[in-house]
Amino acid sequence: MKLLSVVQRYGVEVFGGAEQFARKMATQLVGYGHEVDVATSCATSYYDWADYYEPGISELEGVNIHRWRVEHPRHHEVFGALNARVLTQRNSPEYLQRIWMREQGPVLPDFEAWLFEHATDYDAVIFSTYLYWPTWAGLLQVSRRVPTILYPLAHDEPALQLPLFDLMYRLPSALAFLTEEEQQLVARRFATKQPTAVTGVGVDLEPRGDDQRFRERYEVGERPYIVCVGRIDPHKGSEELFDFFVTYKQRNPGPLALVVVGEPVRPLPEHPDVIVTGFVDESTKDDAVAGAAVSVQPSYFESFSMVLTEAWAQEKPALVNGHSSVLSGQAHRSGGALPYRGFAEFEAALDMVINDDGVAERLARSGRAYTERRYAWPVVMDRFERLLETLPQA
Repeated sequence: MKLLSVVQRYGVEVFGGAEQFARKMATQLVGYGHEVDVATSCATSYYDWADYYEPGISELEGVNIHRWRVEHPRHHEVFGALNARVLTQRNSPEYLQRIWMREQGPVLPDFEAWLFEHATDYDAVIFSTYLYWPTWAGLLQVSRRVPTILYPLAHDEPALQLPLFDLMYRLPSALAFLTEEEQQLVARRFATKQPTAVTGVGVDLEPRGDDQRFRERYEVGERPYIVCVGRIDPHKGSEELFDFFVTYKQRNPGPLALVVVGEPVRPLPEHPDVIVTGFVDESTKDDAVAGAAVSVQPSYFESFSMVLTEAWAQEKPALVNGHSSVLSGQAHRSGGALPYRGFAEFEAALDMVINDDGVAERLARSGRAYTERRYAWPVVMDRFERLLETLPQA
């Protein structure tokens, strides 16, 4: 089939779970014999949508990429005030919600016209992430002209309650989800009737990290450490994890360190036991995970968490934020992670995993087995191919 994937950012320099998912899916689809194009922006950062790539057509991993410049960067003072107003007033007028969507971005001039003209060149169009303008505008353009699949990548957040999305969620021919919790959330919110599938996200099961290389590069030495991979952003729980860890070290002195790997949206304070790498390539991220005693996922808002399954693939036990229904569900289904709510449970869970090799090994083995069973790429692609078969003929 000839497929088009629409996503707000795309590229090896993009450090975001939704965007990495879209890239890995596109590459896998090419490997399964499909012809795949991508429509996206020139940006790498959602923080300001600043253009990074050149506009036009390029190729990456067998995928043809169509890029457009962003119409205007995100103005944080303007968007911050507008965002607060719209998200706290669920009955805000439709025109204001539409302005919010354009300020949310990234608005791509000529994208809608191009999509309208070329949509019928494809057997299906796949949209990833419900929240951003390319998906919202794109579905409105083409849903009646070509079969479409929406990967909402939704979690329980204020934006999901906006009436602006009521129509959008009814437009796709089919909906694809990463977890059962996401599927249930969308069904409750929108009472959707389309065919659905929980495909998950595939993971490379071959161990590949080099912990010694990471330790030497970041001068970790032989210290034991826990690792957190993800955007350094209060909304992702990075600041709470920092506070929990610093408090833990005050109460439990010793050599244990925290390694934080990710793009800094709001930098963490400096601390002698906290090592922040900033944005790194895939191999360095894998090296960091390979040397960790425990992987921690502190986010309150997740639709899947690729970093969790990637840690399990390297047989690492995990701690996850129990306030996230998705992370808690993944922990209970897998037996590979301990969920925590608040500092007391974080401290108890970390103590248990760090100090009891038997617990750590059981979590690691269970997480690895669960990942093999549910998220090996052939398993995920088989689910997606079956969903493609449910689409109406173009």
